[in-house]
Amino acid sequence: MTNAVDVRTAAAEFDRAAVADVESAAEDERKEVLAQFPLEEWAELPLERYALGQAPPPGSEPTYCRLLEFLTPNLGSIRGGSAAKHIMYHHNSGEWRLAAPLRGMDPQEAWVELRGQFVRAFDTVAAGDFDALDDLEVLRYGPTLVTKSLTTYFPQHFLPIYAAEHLRTFVTLLGGEAQTGVPAARTNRQLRELLRNREEFEGWTGQEVMRFLYKHFNPRRRTIWKIAPGERGRLWEECRNGGFICVGWDELGDLGQYQSDTELKQFLDAHWPRSSGGSLTLARRLLAFRDLEAGDRVVANRGTDEILATGRVDGSYRHAPDRPEFHHVVPVVWDASRAQKLSKPQHGWRSTFAKVDPSLFARFTAHTAGSGSVPDTGGARTGTPVALPEDVQAVLDALERKGQVILHGPPGTGKTRLALGAALALAGRADVLGGADPRQRAEAQAEMLHGDRVRMVTFHPSYGYEDFVEGFKPDLSATGPGLTLALTDGLFHDLCGRASAQPDQTFLLVIDEINRGDLPRIFGELITLLELDKRSLPVALPVSKRAFSVPPNVRVIGTMNTADRSISHLDAAVRRRFAFLPVGPDPDAVSGTVGPLDLAAFFESLNTRIARHLDADHQIGHAYLLRDGEPIATEEDLAAAFHHEVLPLLEDYCLGRAELLHRILGALVDAGTGRALLMPPQDLADALATEFTSGVPGPDA
Repeated sequence: MTNAVDVRTAAAEFDRAAVADVESAAEDERKEVLAQFPLEEWAELPLERYALGQAPPPGSEPTYCRLLEFLTPNLGSIRGGSAAKHIMYHHNSGEWRLAAPLRGMDPQEAWVELRGQFVRAFDTVAAGDFDALDDLEVLRYGPTLVTKSLTTYFPQHFLPIYAAEHLRTFVTLLGGEAQTGVPAARTNRQLRELLRNREEFEGWTGQEVMRFLYKHFNPRRRTIWKIAPGERGRLWEECRNGGFICVGWDELGDLGQYQSDTELKQFLDAHWPRSSGGSLTLARRLLAFRDLEAGDRVVANRGTDEILATGRVDGSYRHAPDRPEFHHVVPVVWDASRAQKLSKPQHGWRSTFAKVDPSLFARFTAHTAGSGSVPDTGGARTGTPVALPEDVQAVLDALERKGQVILHGPPGTGKTRLALGAALALAGRADVLGGADPRQRAEAQAEMLHGDRVRMVTFHPSYGYEDFVEGFKPDLSATGPGLTLALTDGLFHDLCGRASAQPDQTFLLVIDEINRGDLPRIFGELITLLELDKRSLPVALPVSKRAFSVPPNVRVIGTMNTADRSISHLDAAVRRRFAFLPVGPDPDAVSGTVGPLDLAAFFESLNTRIARHLDADHQIGHAYLLRDGEPIATEEDLAAAFHHEVLPLLEDYCLGRAELLHRILGALVDAGTGRALLMPPQDLADALATEFTSGVPGPDA
């Protein structure tokens, strides 16, 4: 997190006058809310004037929830996510969706309770009794809507910042102690008090504070998306001229109606049935599209090797059923000067949505149409800060918060690669992550592991305390008769010693296959010292009696294959001291085709069956379908991957149970014997496409 000196410097340079127009527009919006929904009329406000999802009568004013979410952007955004933020709303299924405290009530009864809590909130704030807000349990289920409501009616008491996570981040930024489990309105007040006590913000308005914090210290981690404007870019002209990007799946209706990826997946299952039972990946991509926010970056493409433009999101998602097709729309300011043909196809771009690595995006945006080929800066040490991939940043955040992290997931999901990627970022080599040449990354990893600050080890059943901390081992340099033992520092002891001598540098230990070792025996008494608040606490080692401590600048990353052993089998003391980050199968990584087979669809469908008949821990990772970091592209590679890697793994999981293997692989194995059918590579691609991606029900349907 940026320190207070940076905040003061940024505040001194911030152009407050530039906020004047936005502030005026925000005040106009606030007056509109007060005119349509005066405080004194809330006690009698009818449900049809409050809730989303109802068909409005012709010429009627918008509901309160629609006005606050969609029609008052300058007051501060609460867009994105589902309509559950409104505590109760009318779902497109025809039923009313109610927050937990209201369930079981009929809609009018629930509305009376919710409306009463809004009225009590407004009354307590008007009386200056802010603590009484904590007692309004129902309002806790709509923190952004409630906080925006309070800010709209009482701008003298609240800031136009509404997301609880963002508020906590800003409180920490300004030197406060962020509290969890309290209403967002309380954290909003805490942030306001912190700002009032800082001289650099004297005289600032709430709008100025909000715009400043989001401009310089935006806590939201942004993912860059590639979004195709129709098949082969057929809607590009319309999107460019209209300033938006749009996608299909119109039968879904307003994406804001879906509270979770599972709920959306169920609707996809009903309208586009597949042997896999629908697409959870597609559901997650559609929700990510819905939740794009102003400032997010996007790329419009045609095919796998052409960029039509790059863009910056300029607003929030809207459902546009008045359009003839492609009803899901997000406003974008396009920059067509970045249009270019790529020298190398992007295999992951065959679908409508794909994530774009930040380093690859930097290469795109360094190119101007007509300037020639895209500059290759992926591996150069330029000294310019490089945006980290989202998964690497998540690991670094967990290390900062906890000190040590375990990456867990099925085999082949890239856990070790991610651990080394985080190590490279800590070592200052973020330039070789993402879209860099794999050879440059490998060279950087080798250089890093030969240095002083990063060590890597693989745990196994015979690895012990004497290897990790200290112990007496044979002295191979001794020349006398018999066996001579010498006290030897273990790997972790040695790393901690070097870290103590360089307190300004971060030192990292990567433990591959951490769950294959006897962790209580390996760590011994040092398991206590891993906690960040016990760093530098000295203990006497039982073998040598020497004083030892774990320095604050040491971090630990472990990887764990959940198909071998689940998290629940780890010692409780170990679990308590590590953060756990799941690393799952990534269909985006294997986007491509082999003959008639859609590789990503096959991969997702196969894992759906595995999860159904075994469990999620035994799914296969995307690495099984990659060659040299790219999706397999030939029938021969597909046959080799299936017969030599995927099939043996599944046979091992099924432990000779032929019927179980048949339920997973269907017609690819004999139901009686579990023996895989032999066929030429060209026929295998067709058989896999028929079994997994054609929509023909499998044996488990």
